[in-house]
Amino acid sequence: MPAARAGLASVFALVLSMAAPPTTGQSVTDPPASDGPVTQLDEIVVTARRADMPIWEVSDGDSTVILAGAISGVPKDYAWRSDALEAATRRSDRILYPQQGRLSVGDILRLIWRIRTVAGLPADRTTADYLPPDIQARVDTVMADARNESWRRRSLLSLGLDLMEKSGYEQRGYGAADVVRRAARDARIPGDPVGTVRGDDIIDNLITAPPETHAPCIEQAVGAAEVGPAGASARLDDWRARRVPEVLASPLDRALNVCWPSGDADIAHLLRRQWSDAIRAALEQPGVTLAVVQLRVLAEPAGVLDQLQAEDREIIGPDWRAD
Repeated sequence: MPAARAGLASVFALVLSMAAPPTTGQSVTDPPASDGPVTQLDEIVVTARRADMPIWEVSDGDSTVILAGAISGVPKDYAWRSDALEAATRRSDRILYPQQGRLSVGDILRLIWRIRTVAGLPADRTTADYLPPDIQARVDTVMADARNESWRRRSLLSLGLDLMEKSGYEQRGYGAADVVRRAARDARIPGDPVGTVRGDDIIDNLITAPPETHAPCIEQAVGAAEVGPAGASARLDDWRARRVPEVLASPLDRALNVCWPSGDADIAHLLRRQWSDAIRAALEQPGVTLAVVQLRVLAEPAGVLDQLQAEDREIIGPDWRAD
């Protein structure tokens, strides 16, 4: 049971991070008055383009969607200019926030009851039973400074979190979604999460997945850990400078894409489908919708931006393809 206890806090942090904070002040039904649709739209678009992050504009008649490409792991003390994003938020008609996990007390109790399954490997098994020898050797090197060898009996999910921490990734921070929530609350701009993920589905996914499911995460996460905090810092700087392909190609971002929950096929498909449907629906509403979307969901091959371009929609913003 020691391995399970060691992984409890880190697994809890990951599960609870899927439950977005409540969007306080979002019950407003009437958007704030504007100076006129044309002036308002021009000001929002121009202001949004000054933000220190990738932002795209897609329009259809009198409907405009501003896509703010957010990333996770932005430290609270990281220097990036958020004032332009705040200004664009205040002059939007509505906000679409990232998905919100719905975890009940019963879900948490169930996770506690089955924590050994989630945080530890089966009895008499170690990480070497699930990882290719070359990957295990790299993990051995990265984890050489661990206080003991208990990490070898922790689940690959829990080990992936350890490797992420060594890469310089911060689970909690203050990113684009937090900036928009604060500005929207102050300006009483209505908004909702683009969708939800049920807590029992999250727990079922964690409990039933065999250990080897998380092996691809370890392969990518150990690469990010080998680069270390310098890689995490470069990823942040590329994001701030709107170098989208460089962000997606960074070892840390590749790891985040294949590690749970993003790397789970069922969850990933649900999140991407919810965003695609919501953005198309927003383009049928008059006015301006500001959507805070994970950058990879927008800019990956066959992602939201590729889908919109395939529909012959005009997209204004930074290049998102490596070519």
